[in-house]
Amino acid sequence: MNALFILNEAPYGSERTYNGLRLARSLLKTARANVRIFLIGDGASAAHGGQTVPQGYYNIADMLAMLSAHDAEIGVCGTCMDARGIKEADLVKGARRGSMDLLTEWTLAADKVLSF
Repeated sequence: MNALFILNEAPYGSERTYNGLRLARSLLKTARANVRIFLIGDGASAAHGGQTVPQGYYNIADMLAMLSAHDAEIGVCGTCMDARGIKEADLVKGARRGSMDLLTEWTLAADKVLSF
C-alpha cells in the first residue's frame, strides 16, 4: 500500500501533526506500507531543523527525521517555506523542498491519502 499524509497544521499547538506522524510511524512498522509525507501551510514549519522543546515533550523534527531514516519520503511545500522564511538548508535530514506538482504526483500514486 502507498500512503500519503498531508499535514497542514503547525507542529505545536494542536496534536494533529503529532498524531499524523504517529500513524505514519505505525504504518512503516508494519512493513506493508510505503509512506510519503507532504507538509503544507503551517505544516511546513514542522520540517524546520533545530527545534528545542521542553524536556519530556515530543519533538516533531526528530519524529520526521526518524521516519525518513525508515524510508518515508518527506516533501515540504516550497511556496509555504518561502512564506515562512525557511531555507532548504534549514530542513531536517531527509526532507526536501517540494511543489504542488510533487504533491499532485504523490496523490495520484497513493492508494490512501490522509490529511491532518
